[in-house]
Amino acid sequence: MTDYEMYELGDWPLESGEVLADARLAYKTYGNLAPSHDNVVLFPTAYGQRHTDCEPFFQEGLALDPQRWFIVVPNMFGNGLSSSPSNTRPPHDRGRFPRMTIDDMVRAQHRLLTEHLGIERLALVTGTSMGALQTFHWGAHHPEMVERILPTCGAARCSVHNYVFLEGVKAALTCDPAFKDGDYEERPERGLRAMGRVWAGWALSQAFYRERRYLELGFADLEDYLVRAWEEPRLDRDANDMLSMIWTWQHADIAASPRFNGDFAKALAAIEAEAIVMPGSTDLYFPPEDNAYEVARMPHAELRPIPSIFGHGAGGRSGRSPEDEAFVDAALKELLARPGRLR
Repeated sequence: MTDYEMYELGDWPLESGEVLADARLAYKTYGNLAPSHDNVVLFPTAYGQRHTDCEPFFQEGLALDPQRWFIVVPNMFGNGLSSSPSNTRPPHDRGRFPRMTIDDMVRAQHRLLTEHLGIERLALVTGTSMGALQTFHWGAHHPEMVERILPTCGAARCSVHNYVFLEGVKAALTCDPAFKDGDYEERPERGLRAMGRVWAGWALSQAFYRERRYLELGFADLEDYLVRAWEEPRLDRDANDMLSMIWTWQHADIAASPRFNGDFAKALAAIEAEAIVMPGSTDLYFPPEDNAYEVARMPHAELRPIPSIFGHGAGGRSGRSPEDEAFVDAALKELLARPGRLR
């Protein structure tokens, strides 16, 4: 039994020149599509997330109320539901899974929306982290379709510093002898645990640790926090899946496709949607300075940092910080109340 649907893409051509045979895109919808088809919100998943992780955003009384909006959540390639190393047949199984770009993902989402669901207009695209990377991509590559965007704790491309951080995460995982270059027979548990510890040092701010906020979250001490919040949640995920999504993250850049030929300023200028860009004020992955550079080159964008001690987690709805959640939800409500822009 599953709580999502599967869209069969067939043999899917990738930016790399490879073709992924029998590609599949897992997705779930919430709410009802209006007869005018003008109430659609696209909410791409973040790194390691699935559609169920996004559901706290879709509640009565919140900005993304399913009684008002038709919300489409496509699962990212590599997350274990859509085509991933863990669920693809040879010759593209495990460590041989093709390199997937954000463009590969967004093209698949575009086909899902237009050819399968009959949607030609998006009232809003929004997401956090890698969901924000996809949000920027939608704005730049489909200005004729996207009215508004609100990316949180993400950017239009992966910075060099961000790339290097992810190299550390990869090294922690792949150094486990059990990993066997991706052909493991048993879960590389030591590598997955080490990976979680590396994430822990980057995902939260220095102030979070200085003030020992993990104690307020119900953990007995720092070690308890590192084990239960960062090591154990990774043990039920496939290592090759995690690495595939990291590669996609590292190579994210809205200007990388032939459409913009590497011209980042041109790609940003192509985002005509009404936009509120919301970095976490203490995010170490995607610092506000990166978004400030981007917003200055987008025609209709506002920079609105989330004043939070929770670093990269400021844009989520985990229950850790009601203040952060209310701040983001208020921005979503404000943006959805504005007239949208379409080319």
